Amino acid sequence: MRIAVLLSAGRHPVSGAAVLPRLEAQAVRIAADLGEVYGLHTGGSAQAFGLHAGPDAAAVAEALGQGLARIEHVALAAGADPVPALAARLKETAPDLVLAGRRGQGGEETGMVPYALAAALDRPLIPDVVAVGADAGLWCLDRSLGRGARLRVRLRGPVVATVHPEAPAPLAYAFGRARRGTVDRFETVFDAGSAPAAVEERPYRRRPKLVRGAPAGGSPAERLKAATGESGAAAGGRLLVHPDPEEAAREILTYLRRIGVVAPPVRTRE
Repeated sequence: MRIAVLLSAGRHPVSGAAVLPRLEAQAVRIAADLGEVYGLHTGGSAQAFGLHAGPDAAAVAEALGQGLARIEHVALAAGADPVPALAARLKETAPDLVLAGRRGQGGEETGMVPYALAAALDRPLIPDVVAVGADAGLWCLDRSLGRGARLRVRLRGPVVATVHPEAPAPLAYAFGRARRGTVDRFETVFDAGSAPAAVEERPYRRRPKLVRGAPAGGSPAERLKAATGESGAAAGGRLLVHPDPEEAAREILTYLRRIGVVAPPVRTRE
């Protein structure tokens, strides 16, 4: 089993120094943990390596001390689109799983590289992954749905997945492990005609927030209620200040019946 972790040159938000993005460090941990579990349970071998496309690999060398034993560096000119070079290298290595962060750090941060790469490789993409496992030839990926909810996806590889911030924290940096790691440089030939289109940059301008459900010809008070959400199901509620427990319970029960959570009481004929 081969696992590739996409690495990018991030920037520290305060100092501007080159750092490994936290999401990619979390992806390194997932790959390292998956390799240990796979080798322990199946007796097979799992190889996890990093893949970086850019002018140099100094910015991503930190990953060697956080769980990776090898990084493949695809030489690329500054400002060039990394997707064709990454896709060409991944077609050569053919990993079973490709892990990436949801977006970069300190750069353009569009978050489109994993999606463009999955399209170029014709592989499915599973976003916002917090845990990865392998069972009977299938990948088991747990997605984060927000607010603690999880969704387990089972599919057969190869697959591309992006890591969510709720994934396990990165491993502690080990200097000795970083010294033993290696960075291999590759010259990959790819189609130069797939250069990205020119992008126009504009200064940020705040746009007015659209208020849904606001009456077109309503009064200012009605528009304020629509903007603050007081015109919905809770608009007809009562404000109780230090109520008795029984009165508060009756008001909560009435509200739950009004919004349809609790069924109305059943009336029986005497």
